[in-house]
Amino acid sequence: MMDGFVFVDELIPGIRWDAKYATWDNFTGKPVDGYLTNRIVGTRALCAALERAQEKANSLGFGLVLWDGYRPQRAVDCFLRWSRQPEDGRTKSRHYPNIERAEMFEKGYVATKSGHSRGSTVDLTLYDLTSGELASMGGGHDLMDSRSHHGAAGITRTEARNREHLRSVMEACGFAAYACEWWHYTLREEPYPDTYFDFPVE
Repeated sequence: MMDGFVFVDELIPGIRWDAKYATWDNFTGKPVDGYLTNRIVGTRALCAALERAQEKANSLGFGLVLWDGYRPQRAVDCFLRWSRQPEDGRTKSRHYPNIERAEMFEKGYVATKSGHSRGSTVDLTLYDLTSGELASMGGGHDLMDSRSHHGAAGITRTEARNREHLRSVMEACGFAAYACEWWHYTLREEPYPDTYFDFPVE
């Protein structure tokens, strides 16, 4: 692993994760290039901020679940190749019900150069500390639809409140939200703002 990068769970005791792109549970329908183990990697700066975020979430009765952190450039390249393949419908209804594959890039849901590849962007959600259940957010990870936008119409009051809990926690701990995806946050003071890495998660 590159200097300055670590497995997040080694620095933040009790953090939960499910590295979606290391599994079959993602919009491509199979593990993605560069993800060789189901763990989350990030910069040390990311981990320090996430530790503060976890403490703040705990004070509200929530924990954090991470879905993605550092993303190798080869994974982004894999997304591009996948977007040019014929539609097979396997993941469309769950992840991009109202757009075509190529539109993911045009509409800002997937980038050809991802902030994740700089190591200080994270996809995450909340879970209830008492029940262990994921907080209801009005749509899951990588639902590429207007329902996933901050301020989206058509979600319940509870879902909107849970999104606001996550946003307030993350922004208070040094992260910036992304308008199109309620789960996506980037560290404002990221250590490698102009570098896109490609080492595998292994």
